[in-house]
Amino acid sequence: MKLRKFMKASVLLFSFFIIGLSNSFAQVKEPVKFKMEIENLENSIYELIFEAEIDDMWHLYGQYFDLGGPRPLYFDFDENENFKLIDSVVELSEVIHEFDDVFEVNVAYFAKQAKFVQKIEVLTDEAFNITGEISGQACYDDGACISIGDDILFKINGGVELNTKEKTDAKTPVIVTENKFTNKMEDTSSLLGFFFLSFLFGIIGILTPCVFPMIPMTVSFFMNKSEKRSKGIIKALIFGLSITLLYALVGLIVSVTSAGANFTTVLSTHWIPNLVFFVLFVVFAASLFGLFEIVLPSGLANKADAQVDKGGMLAAFFMALTTVIVSFSCTGPIIGALLVKAASGKVLEPLIGMLGFGLGFALPFTFLALVPGMMNKLPKSGGWLNSVKVIMGFVILAFSLKYFSNIDQNYHLGVLSRDLYLVIWIVIFIMMGIYLLGKIKFSHDSELKHVGFFRLLLAMVSFIFAIYLVPGLFGANLTPIAGLLPPKTSQKFDLTQKSATKESASYYCESPDYADVLHMAYNVNGYFDYEQAFECAQSQNLPVLLYFTGHS
Repeated sequence: MKLRKFMKASVLLFSFFIIGLSNSFAQVKEPVKFKMEIENLENSIYELIFEAEIDDMWHLYGQYFDLGGPRPLYFDFDENENFKLIDSVVELSEVIHEFDDVFEVNVAYFAKQAKFVQKIEVLTDEAFNITGEISGQACYDDGACISIGDDILFKINGGVELNTKEKTDAKTPVIVTENKFTNKMEDTSSLLGFFFLSFLFGIIGILTPCVFPMIPMTVSFFMNKSEKRSKGIIKALIFGLSITLLYALVGLIVSVTSAGANFTTVLSTHWIPNLVFFVLFVVFAASLFGLFEIVLPSGLANKADAQVDKGGMLAAFFMALTTVIVSFSCTGPIIGALLVKAASGKVLEPLIGMLGFGLGFALPFTFLALVPGMMNKLPKSGGWLNSVKVIMGFVILAFSLKYFSNIDQNYHLGVLSRDLYLVIWIVIFIMMGIYLLGKIKFSHDSELKHVGFFRLLLAMVSFIFAIYLVPGLFGANLTPIAGLLPPKTSQKFDLTQKSATKESASYYCESPDYADVLHMAYNVNGYFDYEQAFECAQSQNLPVLLYFTGHS
């Protein structure tokens, strides 16, 4: 009974996870954290100490390097008659110097951590604050950069005559603040989050009609009474490890073949891979709905099964291979969806994703082989297994729109607006809720005599999510899932849209070219044509800010 509840809870957890899934697309990265301290040296002389913690694979540019490159770090202190600066900010950490091929200048930056000190003299005995601003630039090793900036705040209790020896005993006030840069960069694929998502998909894969009925037969393979129990345990561990490595091998192949510098850019922007992914997701959804089955050649399963009959430790590996091949008709669409999502992200995502999926898929088999007594508590096979497949079909069908939207947005076709996209999603999740209530049946579904508690709860989750999407039809941001939706510029009907655009148009020298298909972020005044922008800037004697971005 406990195991049955666990399996139903896994499906419930998956549904809740889908609602929050897009948070992994919308998560932001805070690559640099500053800790600030103030220390009294002697009498009225203080040191303002800035200690920066820099995330792995990120670097923070320093203060001093050639002009014409990235933005240098700058500490700007507000003028105040209560103190004065002594010299400039000193860099105490090891500085890395190198030639930047992009900017073609010598640059200096810090990795892992950095420490900066500004010496000041306090001119009053009264308490006051030192304020200012930090600005600079941090970059990821793959070349993605963000501008950083935050406020500086130190609280000074006033000048106190202390010598170096006495300063600790006198408990000179040390103000420690944790400041995080507020300019954040979107990290559209957290490897750890994707690993756990894939792991969850692996567990869900067990609860499909192609796999679940195989559990008793597979576990019995490790319960040979003529063999020692220890030998059966070793076989079970080899079996689980083999399944994990087989799926990881698939991910490794995808990772290696997609390691080109521009590979992910092409996948996310070019119409051919996005169209292929869209069609694949629709095909996977149709397969999960029961329209047809995606199977590997039967000869592969027969050859692998023949090796199992030979026995021995190697048989555990071939048993794992047979399980992977035979289960492909149900797990294939799930694996395909994970690989498509992974291939359009970071290079390591396919490997990480398949490793997580394989581990989640192998764990129940291995656990039951180690504790065969739990077999008696497994729920019986039935129509609920097909329901798991159908739920997955609805979810994958919804995600397929993301790839069609990429084509529509990148090539400015105007076919799939944000509100139409949301309407389709609302219909999909309403239909999913109706299905869970037993009002819609597919070809492989069995008769549903009554709706259980967990099924009702899943239906409620589906309806709640559909209703949550409704405000988006009128322009609501829907921030948690914004990474999965078309931009608001494609919204046909937006009650939240401000009228500032028409007012700001008067600042242009002339209407910008290509404004009918291209849009500036945050409705900033700007031009899409280089020559037109410079002509306007020269006529008004204004500087030019070049914003480098892609067509998409």
